[in-house]
Amino acid sequence: MGEAYIIDAVRTPRGIGKQGKGALAAEHPQHLAATVLKAIKDRNHLDTTTVDDVIWSVSTQDGMQGGDMGRMASLDAGYDITSSGMTLDRFCGGGITSVNLAAAQVMSGMADCVVAGGTEMMSLTAQMAKEKMQAGIKPPMMGSYNERLQKVHPQSHQGICGDAIASMEGITREELDEVGYRSQQRAAEAIAEGRFAKSIIPVVDDEGNVILDHDEYPRPQTTREGLAQLEPAFTKIADVPIDAEGTTFRKLVNQKYPDLEIRNFHHAGNSSGVVDGAAAVLVTSKEYAQSHGLKPRARIVATANMGDDPTLMLNAPVPAARRVLEKAGLTLEDIDLFEINEAFAVVAAKFVRDLGLDWDKVNVNGGSIALGHPIGATGSILIGTIIDELERRGGRYGLVTMCAAGGMAPAIIVERVTDFAD
Repeated sequence: MGEAYIIDAVRTPRGIGKQGKGALAAEHPQHLAATVLKAIKDRNHLDTTTVDDVIWSVSTQDGMQGGDMGRMASLDAGYDITSSGMTLDRFCGGGITSVNLAAAQVMSGMADCVVAGGTEMMSLTAQMAKEKMQAGIKPPMMGSYNERLQKVHPQSHQGICGDAIASMEGITREELDEVGYRSQQRAAEAIAEGRFAKSIIPVVDDEGNVILDHDEYPRPQTTREGLAQLEPAFTKIADVPIDAEGTTFRKLVNQKYPDLEIRNFHHAGNSSGVVDGAAAVLVTSKEYAQSHGLKPRARIVATANMGDDPTLMLNAPVPAARRVLEKAGLTLEDIDLFEINEAFAVVAAKFVRDLGLDWDKVNVNGGSIALGHPIGATGSILIGTIIDELERRGGRYGLVTMCAAGGMAPAIIVERVTDFAD
């Protein structure tokens, strides 16, 4: 089995994911993907006739985000027509999975150079979902939950699942708000110190004018007191009928956990931000990199996928972390930094608690609560973020994982390197 190396990782700034408010909301999603693909090409003087594949993650593959963005965006970025492309969907986990699949291709010897990444324009997907709901069309995920499947594995709204897990696990509103506050403070410090500067690629228009060159979403003015005053976000939606039989999101959870009293804890200040963004990661073999004069930044040590209860949806990151550590032959103590996506504060809180981690090693530059969660892109962003921070600190190993709809979690461990293994 060969080795797979990460040569470079870039991302766009994350723009507020609301029409009329976010700087990126008027752009075509392929333009965001092409921005990072072009940056990977130009920064590394990449001969795109040698790119075996572009593996891309998009969660909502509909409208302008449909039509195999991996292929279309690479063409838009000026890649040679011989460079193929594909698009995948693992809900929130796709951005890790695209890199994991690139690594598998390279390690197996079936490819030498693959660009992986993802894109999500939540300003666009939110508008599409609103229009479909008004037309009486179920959102894609709900539409896929047929009655037979729902009887076996009832699947609810992710926010209700977050509240259900917190209620079940005895995690308090105060603990969740502290996760949100910490995320904002750490992101503010990271931005002030320029820790993201190496990876952020400004989005420009066709004339070269800068559309966005910084993350729009963070709220550094956030206080604990302010968070405590916010009303829970999912109280009303929990009990709104979603079908003719009067099924609600709360009832879907209670079908499997009838004695669980779901209390509502999550709100805008301790849940991930709605944003637009894209990211790309260049993965190659040792032989390809050496023959093209490329230096590695990280070695991909191990990857894993894990499933867990689809009714609770958000609990797979802990078993995914344990599985990828087992595959790598490492322990928790070997890992210098962890990135766990802050889809909801309870995900990060439970991850740290169950694994007995120190917050000093977890999401040290903030997370999706402060910076936003562009669904299909976030995993690729986090991989770049952890490599940047390993380099800044001189650390060795980093572990990245995240929850995904359907009760899944992909995971990856990377090792910071400055040269190739013998």
